[in-house]
Amino acid sequence: MDQASGTQIPPTASAPDQPGERRWFATFTLPQNEKSVLKQLDLRKVESFLPTYETVRVWKNRQRKKITLPLFPTYLFVRITRAERGKVLECPGVLQIVGNHREPLPLHDSEVELLRSDFCRRKFEPFRELVIGEKVRIKSGVLQGVQGTLVRRSGGQRFVLTIEMINQHAAIEVNAEDMEPAAG
Repeated sequence: MDQASGTQIPPTASAPDQPGERRWFATFTLPQNEKSVLKQLDLRKVESFLPTYETVRVWKNRQRKKITLPLFPTYLFVRITRAERGKVLECPGVLQIVGNHREPLPLHDSEVELLRSDFCRRKFEPFRELVIGEKVRIKSGVLQGVQGTLVRRSGGQRFVLTIEMINQHAAIEVNAEDMEPAAG
C-alpha cells in the first residue's frame, strides 16, 4: 500500500524485490542446454521451470517419433531471492539472468504460473513470428485477463501470448467467444 495516497499498489514485474523474497526470472542459456541447466539447478536446490511442448518429428527413414522440446529455446525460468542469483549464474550453460544493464528484472508471477498450469501444458506450442493483428484479452476461464495478439490459423482462432521481457511468443487455441478487444 502506498503510504502517501493510501491506495493499494498491485505487485508488478518492475516493483523492487525484497532481499528475501523469491521472484521468477528468465534465464538465458547456451543453445540446446536447457535440460542440462535444469538438472544442474535442481542439484543446487534452485526452483526452476522449463516450459515444454510435444511434437512429432519424421526422421529420414520415415519413422515418426514424439519428442519434447523447450517452448522458448535458450530460456528457462528460476524462482530465486537476490542472494541465490550466484547459484544460478555459476551453473554450466547459464549465460545470464535476463534484465536491463543494471540488474535482473523479475517476471510477473502470473505469466509463469500460466505456463506451469496443466491447461497450458496440453495446448501451448511455440509461435516464432509475431503476427500483426488485433490485440485481445481473454475474458473468462483460467486465462482470464491475459492479453495477446489474435491470429488465424487453419480456420481456428489462435491467441499469441508474448513474454515481452525475453521477446518470446507462444500460441494457444482459444474460443472466439472467450476473447474481447483489449483496451489500447
